[in-house]
Amino acid sequence: MPAGYNDDPGLSGKVAIIAGGGAAGDGIGNGRAASLLLASSGTKVLVVDRELALAQRTVDMITAEGGTAAAHAADLTDEKQCKTTVEAAVDRFGRLDFLDNNIGISSRGTVVTEPQETWHRMMQVNVEAMFLTSKYAIPAMIKTAGRGAIVNVSSISALRPRGLTIYTTTKAAIIGLTRAMAVDHGKEGIRVNCICPGPVYTPMVYARGMSDQARDNRRRASTLAIEGTGWDIGNAVRFLMSDHARYITGHTLVVDGGTTLQAPERESESE
Repeated sequence: MPAGYNDDPGLSGKVAIIAGGGAAGDGIGNGRAASLLLASSGTKVLVVDRELALAQRTVDMITAEGGTAAAHAADLTDEKQCKTTVEAAVDRFGRLDFLDNNIGISSRGTVVTEPQETWHRMMQVNVEAMFLTSKYAIPAMIKTAGRGAIVNVSSISALRPRGLTIYTTTKAAIIGLTRAMAVDHGKEGIRVNCICPGPVYTPMVYARGMSDQARDNRRRASTLAIEGTGWDIGNAVRFLMSDHARYITGHTLVVDGGTTLQAPERESESE
């Protein structure tokens, strides 16, 4: 083969923390999809969720297919639990290579109608948890693997505000955090990228209730007229963590079927 050619994605034998890797029942959320896909590529996965049972179900799905994973319960808005989560991955698997920051909550009010408490909570869950988890993951990656890759999950709401003001603000902050982290830690071998999902149909979305018409509206908002799923986001995470993305950092990858290209204003569930 030509010099420099390498088709190996470099995922086998690596270790990943997936924050928000659980999901209700057998549903495929973004974090569960990333966990399953990485495990299928030979990565050992620490599946982290606030509810242990949800993380364990993802682990069961991975081990049923011959993969290696462990469940870990943590509230990643608590700095001590972020530290112990990273320690748990290193203690169990001996190293840390990847971090998928995939937790978040939503709200619908404006700056006039949202209470200050909601602002604080949204910033804490959607942004500060990524800051705190990365604070401990990056040194562990450098020490145990000599390099690493982080994917922070934002939203197309950061790119096209439409009535989810505080949510939009937190998701835009994630893009800025991603770019700053990429600059700060690139010389240490740490790549940091961001994904902006569009309207994907995940357990978090359908648990809130959604009519068939609303779901079809979301599908038709895509220029491709197809519905996104957690697998679409999981595949993007896996790519950005792989060696196939070795020259990509500080990037925001929009995974939305073209929704941000043309979609009109619409009443929406948050992505």
